[in-house]
Amino acid sequence: MKELTIAMPKGRIFEEAVVMLKEAGYNLPPEFDDSRKLIIEVPEENLRFILAKPMDVPTYVEHGVADIGIAGKDVMLEEERHVYELLDLKISHCYLAVAGLPDTEMNEVAPRIATKYPNVASSYFREQGEQVEIIKLNGSIEIAPIIGLTDRIVDIVSTGRTLKENGLVEYKHIVDITSRLIANPVSYRLMHDRISEMTDRLEKVVNG
Repeated sequence: MKELTIAMPKGRIFEEAVVMLKEAGYNLPPEFDDSRKLIIEVPEENLRFILAKPMDVPTYVEHGVADIGIAGKDVMLEEERHVYELLDLKISHCYLAVAGLPDTEMNEVAPRIATKYPNVASSYFREQGEQVEIIKLNGSIEIAPIIGLTDRIVDIVSTGRTLKENGLVEYKHIVDITSRLIANPVSYRLMHDRISEMTDRLEKVVNG
């Protein structure tokens, strides 16, 4: 039987997804949680895991180097990859929001928005009927309004602590985010039974 390859993001989603897989009855080795490897083989379950940056997971799945993957809805919205979304795992809850310095108006002429999510941000402001200039940043988004680079930011909010620590406030809630189980369309057809079995087992965990 061909092994099932799963792409997973490092960090919080990985940690929560591993707990779910164990609760679903998958026999993962004890050291799995602490592994620093990028590829982990679990021969007893006929599984192979690829650990990747969150934004890369849908790319790996779309191109078939991974049969399935676990990705945040924020990444799915931003990347718009051709993959099947099988299940909302309801883990890693957060949301995308517009934030900025308190009591400030957006510049009326070409307001600027900093974000890691240029496609999502562009779509949102277009839907609001606002013309903005999007500036893509890869880290420390919160600094952009503070140093005068942009009027607002669009970023992930979990607890709101990071915004508060940097003297920013939330202006608009854009969309709620959770992690999703996704599949490569060809793999889903060729390995339908195995992928469906995993989906069913995880769904039982989701539903408690």
